[in-house]
Amino acid sequence: MPPSTRRNFILSSAATTLAAGALTNSATSTVQASTASKVRVGIIGSTGRGNYGHGVDVAFTKVPQVEIIALADDNPQGLEEASKRTHPQKTYADYRQMLAQEKLDVVAICPRWVDEHHDMIVAAAKAGCHIYMEKPFCRTLLECDSAIKELDARRLKLGIAHVSQYSPVLKLVKNLIEHDEIGEILELRGRGKEDQRGGGEDLWVLGSHVFGLMRKLAGSDATSCTASMQTRGHPVTKADVIIGAEGLGPLAGDHVQATYAFEHGVFGYFASKKAAGGTPSRFGIQILGSKGIIEMTTGYLEPAYLLQDTGWSPGRTGASWKQVTSAGIGQPESRTDGNYEGGHIAAINDLLESIQQDRPTLCSAHDCRHITEMISAVFESHRVGQTVILPLVTRANPLTLL
Repeated sequence: MPPSTRRNFILSSAATTLAAGALTNSATSTVQASTASKVRVGIIGSTGRGNYGHGVDVAFTKVPQVEIIALADDNPQGLEEASKRTHPQKTYADYRQMLAQEKLDVVAICPRWVDEHHDMIVAAAKAGCHIYMEKPFCRTLLECDSAIKELDARRLKLGIAHVSQYSPVLKLVKNLIEHDEIGEILELRGRGKEDQRGGGEDLWVLGSHVFGLMRKLAGSDATSCTASMQTRGHPVTKADVIIGAEGLGPLAGDHVQATYAFEHGVFGYFASKKAAGGTPSRFGIQILGSKGIIEMTTGYLEPAYLLQDTGWSPGRTGASWKQVTSAGIGQPESRTDGNYEGGHIAAINDLLESIQQDRPTLCSAHDCRHITEMISAVFESHRVGQTVILPLVTRANPLTLL
């Protein structure tokens, strides 16, 4: 049965079973009908090229309303091993064949490498499937635009493994800010891990988490970016551009610095320098307010830390840091669902709820594009040697235009 006929059949059958107030969105109604029994899921992995991300495949086995119909991996050994973890009804060597032959509601795009993400998203969208995927979203703004066009044309939802976006700790931090516990936000300051990936790769792989938090805490998209990039102490030139790891495409810089303007006069800063990190890592974000500071690392259940001190200097003023967990200020973390698996499960549940309620996910495809734009803006600002306005006019990777 072709996808369009199959979808109409499902919708017709669902009409008598859905509760009052069922949504008009066809993609939404299809999955809502499926949730009366099970949501039909297909998993895409790519062993040796990003594998299954940080356990995205296994997380789906922990969601009760999910039925894993099929799994695809072009690596035979990887396919066999993933099958033992997830117990799909069928397996495929080609995800395109899986999408063509199976009746799926949701597709899990698991590979961590980003070079196949666009094609996988488009293929899943054309098959009429909602998506949960490993980050980063896509390599360029051109790819982001293309993927979103296909998703929006079918009113399909997408969730992504920026697990901090689903964190109960983030909710508490936002509540503290809204209740003036640290006063007016003066700066949002983020850094990467600054290990051997420091600079451009850190910007992509770990900076994306920071930018997701930065947007949520600023309450808006970035409106401009001013940035510079260096390699071995000199400004990045065309000769410094390499092909990055994990399918990132053209990449450069072992030291990046960027300033972002947001609405309401909020400014954000991000920097990363190769081999400049320490233990503990500075990877995360500081929210610097007129009355104090909140520090956050990325993750689903990582604690935040609150310092209510206008001098931002506990050693000088005697103020003390207070741990913030999902249980509250000064309370030990009581949850045990973990930073990755717990975050994936929360994100998957958010995706399923967003489909039923016809609302954006907590980190939607459009949010992902804005995060990618903040990354691309660093390269573009360096390329043109001045502040760039967002949304960017340049949609290709700016490093290809040096």
